[in-house]
Amino acid sequence: MNYQETLNYLYEKLPMFSRVGAAAYKKDLHNIVQLVKCLDHPEKEFKSIHVAGTNGKGSTSHMLASIFQEAGYKTGLYTSPHLIDFRERIKINGKDISENDVIEFVEKYATHFEHIQPSFFEWTLALCFHHFAKEKVDIAIIETGLGGRLDSTNIINPLLSVVTNIGLDHTDLLGNDLATIAFEKAGIIKAQVPVVIGETVAETKPVFLKKATDEKSPIYFANDIIKFESFVPKGTYSMFTYNVIGEEGLKQVLSPLHGIYQIQNISTVLAACQILKLNLLKSKEPAIAKGIEKTIINTGLMGRWQKISESPLVICDTGHNEHGMQQICQQLKGFTNGKIHCILGMVKDKSHAAVLHLLPTAATYYFTKAHLPRALGENELQNLALTYNLNGAAYPTVIEAYQAAIKAASSNDLIFIGGSTFVVADFLIGLNNQVN
Repeated sequence: MNYQETLNYLYEKLPMFSRVGAAAYKKDLHNIVQLVKCLDHPEKEFKSIHVAGTNGKGSTSHMLASIFQEAGYKTGLYTSPHLIDFRERIKINGKDISENDVIEFVEKYATHFEHIQPSFFEWTLALCFHHFAKEKVDIAIIETGLGGRLDSTNIINPLLSVVTNIGLDHTDLLGNDLATIAFEKAGIIKAQVPVVIGETVAETKPVFLKKATDEKSPIYFANDIIKFESFVPKGTYSMFTYNVIGEEGLKQVLSPLHGIYQIQNISTVLAACQILKLNLLKSKEPAIAKGIEKTIINTGLMGRWQKISESPLVICDTGHNEHGMQQICQQLKGFTNGKIHCILGMVKDKSHAAVLHLLPTAATYYFTKAHLPRALGENELQNLALTYNLNGAAYPTVIEAYQAAIKAASSNDLIFIGGSTFVVADFLIGLNNQVN
């Protein structure tokens, strides 16, 4: 098989959550246990940090990977989903896994794996573990796929666990309240392994404390370690000013990530680094600031309040649930130069009302859908949005919606693309195709 044929095998033969939703979710670790056994347990061949959370785990994982890379470690990074190319999911020092490595792994293990009947995610994670072990990474940052307790990534025994925050997402699979979802995310806390919690919330804090106590794991809340002072634009960066509680003087780091929700993510990363400084990051203080500053350069992170152009201002962001959209809408409120044009698409199995009621009614909407079976039809989304006084036309593809917005927008307007990770993916793929 060539690379495209290999991807077709993975996409078409295996249940894939991003395409079909809950039908691809496995509520146990049986398959991944069998897969890594078949591979002779590559996940035990490298150190790791495990990152879970409703939102922010991708940004947090990329920042941590960049920091370790700047500290001189050969660093693996596993995240999902990808936006443009499948290979984005598995990186070493910011470089995607090669097409040949993907092809060779699938060809070698297809027969072995088929009797296990793994999902797409399980296949991909097995490939990740195999690749990181083969390439002898010093450390790997492993982002959970969904939840934590029953997520396939939860077979690792990390040096540190990180939970960014808890919000209402995937409630059909993880639970209908914050405490229940926190219980699932807290499942990544391992015996005597320290854990950093990025957000302190009254409803979830007792859940994390109990799990940490049960596991005899040191637990740290980011706001007990890092005191945020300010986050302000500084040229092409934003300046994050903070104080390490118990230490004298303010500190600053530059961030290429401008979304205001990055305040919490950067605080979480800095708190994690304070814990890691006791061992892996000892005497590596400059690497922390430099790693955050070079996150995009080092890792290729995309889709986080990503600026595409200035005139009109074009921004895309993968935030897609109520928790994430609250932050996005707060940022949109700060735009006063011109009109806002929103290219919006969603998937079928989300709480549409929870998101739609947050969006600005003064904006012009371009309702669309991503190219996958889970996508909510553009006309259905348009009808739902009307009940929240969100007005606009419907377009069958993201690029057609974007072309219409570009045609309608003035130079001082803002065009926002979001509502679904897959809408952003279609948009970036479309731009990439236009360039190539």
